[in-house]
Amino acid sequence: MADSETLKRQAAERAVAYVRSGMVVGLGTGSTAVYAVRRIGALLAAGQLERVVGIPTAEVTAREAEHCGVPLAGLDEHPVVDITIDGADEIDPALNLIKGLGGALLREKIVAAASRRLVIVADESKRVAQLATRAPVPVEVVPFARRPVGDYLASLGARVVERQRDGQPFVTDEGNVILDCHFAGLSDPHETARLIRARPGVVEHGLFLGMAAEAIVAGAGGIVVLSAGEG
Repeated sequence: MADSETLKRQAAERAVAYVRSGMVVGLGTGSTAVYAVRRIGALLAAGQLERVVGIPTAEVTAREAEHCGVPLAGLDEHPVVDITIDGADEIDPALNLIKGLGGALLREKIVAAASRRLVIVADESKRVAQLATRAPVPVEVVPFARRPVGDYLASLGARVVERQRDGQPFVTDEGNVILDCHFAGLSDPHETARLIRARPGVVEHGLFLGMAAEAIVAGAGGIVVLSAGEG
């Protein structure tokens, strides 16, 4: 039986099979999405793909893509992305997602929203019956507003923890902080998303609802491809 890293790589490579020469490709962030970046670089080096341009969703992704020889651009040059391949922290049966435990949720959502097709790659541990039963909902907040926004999020029923790195507040690529909101599951993620966004100081949240077209999930039994609308 393949180990988890092999399965992640297989899932990512399955997603990269959707990439065609000349495409603009959103490059996701995280342990599974990095395999997609490496695969695209390998196909470009082998001449099996040509004229592919990557839109990175984080600075760490950009560095990995540059190392792999994937040409990069921004949304100013390419405001429409053909396909984005990214990871997720939770996937529900409707392919609603929680993303952002890697800290890149804002750029990830911007790129996803600009994409014709969002394909998620993940391992089977990310599948849940209901969002926010395992992972917190990350909320990116301007530093000036961290306390009032934190109190507001707690009033919605969340246990709010400011993300730390090396004993200091985690700072996103955009210079914001992240408040991780631990819920006991979300019965209505759309309403929770609306309430979170209603508070001034909130930049974005990690609920990606109705955005994914497919999820390619690696598990002990191999690779499963889930499509939006299948339930």
